[in-house]
Amino acid sequence: MPKKRIGRIVFVFSISFLIFIGYSAYSIWSFSSQNELVKADAAIVLGAAAWDDEPSPVLRERINHAIWLYENGYAEKLIFTGGKSGKDRFAESEVSREYAIKNNVKTEDILIETKSAITEENLQYALKVASNNHLETFLIVSDPLHMKRAMLMTENVGMKAYSSPTQSSVYTSLETKIPFFFRELFFYIGYIISLPFR
Repeated sequence: MPKKRIGRIVFVFSISFLIFIGYSAYSIWSFSSQNELVKADAAIVLGAAAWDDEPSPVLRERINHAIWLYENGYAEKLIFTGGKSGKDRFAESEVSREYAIKNNVKTEDILIETKSAITEENLQYALKVASNNHLETFLIVSDPLHMKRAMLMTENVGMKAYSSPTQSSVYTSLETKIPFFFRELFFYIGYIISLPFR
């Protein structure tokens, strides 16, 4: 193959990939404000770090938003996700459940899974819990910039889900938001590239 033709192919591929990255970045940023306030069987709260028996600030804001959805009639049940990390005494979901109970959510309206470590597992295990309890529609709760990737995953695991990002977040300053944004961009692109191999 002539060198010129190889050069053109590499150039076209490079430009196409840059456009793909730019479009992905725009999608993540623009989707972050999409809040679909519809009535659902349950709100699924995606896991985040717990500090012993207390939720981290990130997890706390996710739980608080789920409680708001529950109290305002948008979610009949709450499903908390997230397992243990390292030498943790409690799973993220267990910490979330206790926090919700302390904030007047009925124990019988809370379901948890304690095995997941990443977002895709959060959703897969939550769906199993939901299916066992005859729940079919879901509001997905996480930080705004996490929502685009999370919602793409709900499609691929077969969920009927709607986006409901936290309305408050620890990622508010540029110093915290920009690193989180680029992290999400990296994982979002990686997930899309991996789809044909799943």
